[in-house]
Amino acid sequence: MPTGQGVAVDDGDLAASLAGLSGLLTGHRPLRETLIHIAEFAVQAIPGADGAGLTMLEDDRAQTVVASAAFVHAVDDVQYGLGEGPCLLAVQSRRTQMSGSLGGETRWPRFGPRVGRMGVHSALSLPLLLPDQLVGAMNVYAHAKNAFGPEAVAIGELFARPAAVSVHNAQVLAQSQRLAAQLREALTSRTVIDQALGIIMSRTGASPEEAFDRLRAMSQSQHIKVVEVSRILVEEAVRRARARQAAGGREGT
Repeated sequence: MPTGQGVAVDDGDLAASLAGLSGLLTGHRPLRETLIHIAEFAVQAIPGADGAGLTMLEDDRAQTVVASAAFVHAVDDVQYGLGEGPCLLAVQSRRTQMSGSLGGETRWPRFGPRVGRMGVHSALSLPLLLPDQLVGAMNVYAHAKNAFGPEAVAIGELFARPAAVSVHNAQVLAQSQRLAAQLREALTSRTVIDQALGIIMSRTGASPEEAFDRLRAMSQSQHIKVVEVSRILVEEAVRRARARQAAGGREGT
C-alpha cells in the first residue's frame, strides 16, 4: 500500500505494527511492557532493523528506557557515556538521523568506531514528536552496513508519528495510575491515623490535638513514621479486643 511518503509497502509489516500500536492502551499493561511492545513493533515495521529502543527525556537528559534486544542497550550506553551519537543529535535537532557506516561516521568520531567494533554499523534515530513537545526518540540499529535505505527511513518516520502518541499516552496513563495509588495510600493512612487517635483519646481522655501530639512523640522516639506507629497501635488494640472476646467466651462455658 502507498504510504504518505510515496513508498510502497507490500509485506504488511507496517500495517501490522500500526495495528498493534492502536491496541496497546486497551489493556492494563505496565508502562515498561507497553514501551517494549512499541520497540518490538518498530523492529517489525522498519526493513533491515535488528533491534530498537525507546529513549525518554528525564531532567532534560536522554536515557534509554526499554530495548528490544540487549545490544541496543549496550550501544546507547556508549552513546550517552560519550555524549555523542545519533539519538542525542535527533533529540537536539528534532530531525531524523541515519548512518549506514558508523565505524567511519565523521559526525560521531568517538561513538561510531566504538559501536562499529561491537558489530553495529547502521543506525536510524527518530525523534518522537507531538505538536507541542518532544517525547523522546526511537533508536533503530542493524548489524549490517547501509541497512536503512530511503524506504526504511520513510517507514520509520511514518511509524514514529503514532509511536510518539502511544508513548505519551502510556506515560499519562501510568502517571494517572501512580497518582490513584498514592491517593488510595493517603486515604488508608489517614484512616489508620484517625483510628489510632481514637484509641489514644479513649484510653487517656486526651483531646484530638493532645492525642496527635502523643502520636507524634511516639513516632519521634521510635524513629518510625506516624502512620506506622498508628498501624501498630490499631493492630495491638485489635489483638487485645480479640483476646478479651476469647477470654469471655471461655468464661461463659
